[in-house]
Amino acid sequence: MRHSTRSPRSLSDIRQWLARLAPSAPDEADRAMLQSLLWPGAIMFALTLLAYVCTAQWFQPFPRDATTLVVGRDFLNFWMYGRAAFTPDPSRFYDVAVYNDALSAFLGPDYPGQNVPNPPNALVVMAPFGLLPYLPALACWLALGLLAFYYGCRRAFPDRRALLIVAISPAAMMCLLSGQSSFLTTALLFGALASPAQRPALTGLLIGLLTVKPQLGLLFPVMLVASGQWRVIGYATLTALVLFAGSVGIGGLHAWSDYIAKGLPTMTEVLRDPRGIAVPFHASVFMNFRGLLGDRLAEAIQTIAALSAAAGVFAVFRYRRDADPAVLRAFFLACTISASPYMGIYDVLPLTCAAVALIATGALDNAGRRFAQLAFWLPALQLLFGNIQVPGPGLIAPAFAIYLGWQLFAPARTVQLDARIAAG
Repeated sequence: MRHSTRSPRSLSDIRQWLARLAPSAPDEADRAMLQSLLWPGAIMFALTLLAYVCTAQWFQPFPRDATTLVVGRDFLNFWMYGRAAFTPDPSRFYDVAVYNDALSAFLGPDYPGQNVPNPPNALVVMAPFGLLPYLPALACWLALGLLAFYYGCRRAFPDRRALLIVAISPAAMMCLLSGQSSFLTTALLFGALASPAQRPALTGLLIGLLTVKPQLGLLFPVMLVASGQWRVIGYATLTALVLFAGSVGIGGLHAWSDYIAKGLPTMTEVLRDPRGIAVPFHASVFMNFRGLLGDRLAEAIQTIAALSAAAGVFAVFRYRRDADPAVLRAFFLACTISASPYMGIYDVLPLTCAAVALIATGALDNAGRRFAQLAFWLPALQLLFGNIQVPGPGLIAPAFAIYLGWQLFAPARTVQLDARIAAG
């Protein structure tokens, strides 16, 4: 009898404890949506991390995961580039054969091939990490990214428990396991989109730093011109020039010619690989359609998406720049993902963060919550659909952008209609 009376009480205590972990929200529907993201996301995150840790080979100088890649495989590229900054010809790593020979010297001849995708200004940013051994450098990189992510994004959430939902999202999980830069770039993007008119120098600095990963800052010139933020443009240009000068000082001007002649074509080859190996890991419009329609038609669709995204950003930041900053931020980030053919699933983290923030602040209706939910699960859906070469997840960001754009201009249409009725 004692067991039967304690059991329900224990279950009730567990439910109450779990309920306290769930963030608050202005509306019960928003709170329910946050809970529907938190618990499945936490379970997936925990199981994936557990499987990764249990299947990795840790007792090696460079630990390997179950796929035989180095733990923090994408950070390996950053670290190698940081080490190269202290050698006579760092841009030699844009040659895939030379780079993989260098990897083989560290990791053995059986190591799978990788490539360096970042422009030469990454030399300036990554050089300090190249001074450390690999695992301490990776630990510092992840710690810096998580700290920047927390301090850069926390003000977007009235209840900071909602930030935990972003931290266990599929995009965050992919960033953590691959050692990618998305925690840092999310902080940079949120900082750059927070009141640029009031903080032009800081905003320009953050945008300039994003030139290290140019696909994420592709639409900032459009946004800044549309909103007339000329001082921000000046500071961003100055920051970009300082990074450029630093990269030339480290690697010479020919580092940029090597990047254009070798680095960019390699990225194109990754996207056009006939085996479709990269498809599950890229959430772009191009990668979603190339397997079904071929490269040329997929390129045409991607071009239309990019031009539409740029036009949408210009219109919104020209005529609706005084709208809710959280909605503007989510719209810009959805357009950013829509515009570039090269967009890793970990790069969805800024949109995930913006989408969860919209739910947490009660800025969405039922349809908007569903779009935000899809944005949260986008990386997992891309992994699933991409492995069977079925398009779909790459359309989530464009559809979310269309929805948000419609909401931004809907109040104006309502006011105009009311004025016409009153006039006549």
